[in-house]
Amino acid sequence: MRHSTLASFLATALTLGLLTASPSMAQTSQPAAKSDKMAPAPKADSKMAPATSKMAPAKSELLDINSASAEELDALPGVGKAYSAAIIKGRPYKGKDDLVQKHIVPQKTYDGIKDKIVAKQKS
Repeated sequence: MRHSTLASFLATALTLGLLTASPSMAQTSQPAAKSDKMAPAPKADSKMAPATSKMAPAKSELLDINSASAEELDALPGVGKAYSAAIIKGRPYKGKDDLVQKHIVPQKTYDGIKDKIVAKQKS
């Protein structure tokens, strides 16, 4: 029993290894273009632009619902003049989810803006 379990495990690992390695071993559909000159290597002292991540917005880009203007709130997706006025009227908020708990905006609108807002507290 122990031998068959180990053999099964090894067979599965080998299969997964071959499946993940297959695309890297595949031949390209178009041959690489031949050139007489090779591209020069980048210089070690050359300055490159920093890479930007589009995974999540930086905290400085988050809009504070406790201090944002009506125009800033109105610019959020799904938030118009009526919702922005209601957000301002319902201030202060302990957390950004207060927008739904206090029935200021519907859940669908909140889902669209929750990654773009924050409710900062006065210290």
